[in-house]
This record gives sequence, structure tokens and C-alpha cells, in this order.
Amino acid sequence: MRSRFTAFAVGDSDYLLRSWHPRTRPESLDLDESMRWYRLDIESASKGSLFDSDGEVTFTAFYRVKGSGAGTLQEHSRFERLDGRWVYVDGVVKD
Repeated sequence: MRSRFTAFAVGDSDYLLRSWHPRTRPESLDLDESMRWYRLDIESASKGSLFDSDGEVTFTAFYRVKGSGAGTLQEHSRFERLDGRWVYVDGVVKD
């Protein structure tokens, strides 16, 4: 989760696509260059240990948009282990 947040923060769309599960991954990803991600708070995590094949993370990510101010994104994300590495499956954005 933290590595994907960092990829959003530095605009690394290639890493985001590589770390996305193939069955849910989009063909391409266009990041908004005016959006700056600056903080990640992990609210909860379940499973996801060395012996698990899946896990879930609930987080709040903080961002600023040039000319528009600040905001947050709250999501409950699901991950799966694929070929020995964790990949993002999907998430539900919380209002």
C-alpha cells in the first residue's frame, strides 16, 4: 500500500500498473499532474502477512490540487499475492 501511495506521489504510472492485479488493471493510467499526494494514514489492515494470500487495507490519503485546494481520499482496498508479490485488486472509496 505504501509503495503504491509513493508511486502516486511521484507520478510513477508504470509502477502502479505493474502492482495492479491483471484481472482488474486498466490498460493505461493517466495521472493528474496538478494533484500532489502528501500524506497517507493507514486506518486498519487485515491479513496480508507472510502466510496469507490476500489482505485488506483501509486508508486516508491527503492531496492538494493546484488552484483548487486540499482534499482526502478514503478507501478500503483489497490486495492479493500473485507470483510472490502483493498486487492491488480493487477498492471501495468511502464518502
